[in-house]
Amino acid sequence: MEMKDRVKTLLGIEDGEQDAVLDIIIENIENHLLHKLKKSDDSIETIPSDLNYIIVEIAVKRFNRLGSEGYQSESVEGHSVTFAEMDEYFAPYSDVIDDVTGRGRVRFI
Repeated sequence: MEMKDRVKTLLGIEDGEQDAVLDIIIENIENHLLHKLKKSDDSIETIPSDLNYIIVEIAVKRFNRLGSEGYQSESVEGHSVTFAEMDEYFAPYSDVIDDVTGRGRVRFI
C-alpha cells in the first residue's frame, strides 16, 4: 500500500480531496527525516524503506494539526491542546534514527 494511502486509511479519508495536502505533508516529512539522517551520515541518499512507518505516523499528527500552525497551545471551552514542534515529532524515533546512522557507535576504519 502506498504511503499516502496508509495515511488516508489512518485518518479515515476515503476520497481524493485531501491528496494534494497529504502529498506536501509527506514530502516535507521525508525531507526533514532525510536531513536528520544525512546530518550524521553523508552517505545516506534515500530514506530506508523500513523507516516509512515514521513518515506515516508523523504525517497523521501533522495533518491533524492543520489550521493550528504557529500555535503552541490552544484552549476552547475547557478543552486544552499543546502542540509539539516539528523536531519533537521525531523524538520518539530518535533511537531508530541513531541506529540507522550509526550515531553513538565507534567505527574503526
